[in-house]
Amino acid sequence: MQDAFLAKMKQKLEEERGRLTGELLKFSHRNPQAKETDFSADYQNIGDKEDENATEVANYSNNLSLEEELEKALRDVEAALEMIEKGSYGTCKYCHQEIDERRIEARPTSTSCIQCKKTLTQEV
Repeated sequence: MQDAFLAKMKQKLEEERGRLTGELLKFSHRNPQAKETDFSADYQNIGDKEDENATEVANYSNNLSLEEELEKALRDVEAALEMIEKGSYGTCKYCHQEIDERRIEARPTSTSCIQCKKTLTQEV
C-alpha cells in the first residue's frame, strides 16, 4: 500500500474518531476507570412527574443503545489506527492478502478482503 494512500486513510480515520467522540460526548461522559473508548450514558433528570420519569427512562434506554453502537465504531477506528502504526493495515486477517484499496476507501475499518467476508457471511 502506498504511503500517500495510508496517510489519506489515517486522516480519514482520525476525523472519524473525532466525530464519534463528539457524538458520544453529547449524551455521555468518558468512564475515567476504563479505556478511552468506554463511555457512560448520562441519566437526564427532567422532573418528578410520572410522564417525565417515563421520558427519562425512554431517553436513557435510547442513549444506551446509541452509546453501544458508537463505542463499537470508535473501537473499530482505534484498531485501524493501531494497525496503521504497526504496519499491518490493509491486510486481511483471514487470508493475509492485501485488501483492495477500493474496499479500504469505502470502509476504512475493514479487516478482511471481500472474498473472505463473502465466505464468512456465506454469500456466493
